[in-house]
Parts: sequence; structure tokens; C-alpha cells
Amino acid sequence: MELTWTMKLRIVAVATVGIILVGIIAWPWETLPDPFGAVLVQVIGTNGAVTLLIMAFLAGLIAYFIAWPYGREIGILAVPFGLTVWAVRAGSVAALVQLNPTVEQRQMLFETLRWEPFFWLLVVCVGFCGVAFGQKIRPGHKYEETHEKANFSSNKYLNIVIAIVSSVLIVRFCMQLLAQDVVVSNAVYNSIATQPAIGQIVFSVLVSFGLVAFLVKKYLNVSYLWPILSSSLVIVYSITTYTKSSILNHFVESWPAVFFPDVVISLLPVQVVAFGTIGSIAGYWMAVRYSYWRKHEIS
Repeated sequence: MELTWTMKLRIVAVATVGIILVGIIAWPWETLPDPFGAVLVQVIGTNGAVTLLIMAFLAGLIAYFIAWPYGREIGILAVPFGLTVWAVRAGSVAALVQLNPTVEQRQMLFETLRWEPFFWLLVVCVGFCGVAFGQKIRPGHKYEETHEKANFSSNKYLNIVIAIVSSVLIVRFCMQLLAQDVVVSNAVYNSIATQPAIGQIVFSVLVSFGLVAFLVKKYLNVSYLWPILSSSLVIVYSITTYTKSSILNHFVESWPAVFFPDVVISLLPVQVVAFGTIGSIAGYWMAVRYSYWRKHEIS
């Protein structure tokens, strides 16, 4: 799939649909006590969650027809782009930590954050379902599906497992390098990171997931779905590992709320899932384009 000007306009149109329906219309204007505070599922409530899911399906469906006949490849970007509005406006984990000063409160907070990414993945999945529904109504181009069937390895399930595990490890490694702002050496922990700025979060998540999606496509020949899934698993792993009571007790006693034992837990789940999904899809198609270039243009 060549990135022509027509294709770029399709992507812009799809992103606009997602931003309007998911990022603006579905934004919980009336339920948020603080418009600039961190966005959690429990804060937006049941009605807000249902509204978001409905808008996600409509965004995927409309984006499919806007990007037709490449709606299957491009339409899936609508919801992630819409969620980027939530991600940018969602506040910070440091602000949440400041509102929860005790060890018990922070344990409850991180327990909530541990499962948050699965809801945001559900929102992305519903957007994908909208695209799939549009494809049932009016089938379009099927480049990705044909390509996968022609080249997929016989070790399909082993490749998927390796892709998921490697995605979590590589993303964590890249985030440690790219998302950390100020790092303080410590005798108890090797390093302590501060809350990164939103621009640094956007850059680090996009690059990390773009890189891992490129690698797993090129060397394992698997879909971008598995790096996207790892966006939730990397949060679960980091929160499980770095928010034990002994660690939280040390930080409550010795460090301000803007310091964290691991940089990944300083990112809100919606930020990781939104930008991680976009980065994964972009990295996948860069790998496809790279393989095509190596095969046809060099020879």
C-alpha cells in the first residue's frame, strides 16, 4: 500500500472522523469533576463508557467508507486518533498520586490503573468491529489479508507468543530510554524517574510501539494486533512489579508524588493504548513497505 497523496488525505479524513466522534462528542463534559484531571473509567461512569463505545463503533464504520476501498487498512485508525484527544487531555498519574498520599490509597489507585488498559483496548476493538461491519456491507481492498495468507509462517502460534513477549520487553526497554525525563540515582533503586511531559509521552510511545511492530512484522511476520495487545500487558507487568507495598511505602516516606520507581507506571493507560495502537499500525506498514522495497526496487 503506497502512501500517495490520495492515501494521505484518506488518513487525515479518517483521523478527523475519530477526533470528532470519539475525541470531542464522546468526551465526558459533564461527569468530570476536573476538566484537566486524569481520566479513569470509574470517573466517566457507565453512561460515559457506553457513549464512548457507541461513538467508537460509528467512527470505525464511517471511517471505513471514507477510506474505501482501503477502509480495512485505514479505517482502523479512526478510534486511536480519537483517543489521542483523551490521552492529551487526560492529566497525569502524578496528579492522581498527589490526591492519594497514603500507601493504602496508592495501592487502590494502581490496582485500578492495572486493569484500565483493557477497557481502552475494548474501545479500539469496537472501532475495529465498526470497520469490519462496513466491510460486510461493501467489501473493499484486502491487501493485508492476502499478504498474510501468502507468507505466514507454519509456526504461526509460536510466532504470536514470541511477538507478544518480545513486544512487552522491547517496549519497556525503549520506554526506559525515551520516556524518562529527569532520572535520579538512588541507593535502594537503580534509578527513579519523574513524571514525563505529555510531548515526551507521545513521542516515546509512538516510537517504541512503531519499532516493535516493525520488528515483529519483519522477523516473525505477524500482525500489528499483537503489539497492540502488549500495550495492556506492559502496564500490567510494570504496575504488578513496581507497586508492591514495600516500594510504595518507601516512596510515600521519601519522595514527592512526581517520582516513580518505573517510568511506565507514570503513564496513563489511555495514553499507552492510544499512541501505542497508532505506532503499531504505522510500524507494521513500514515493515511491509520496507520488505517490498528490498524485494522489488533493490533487485
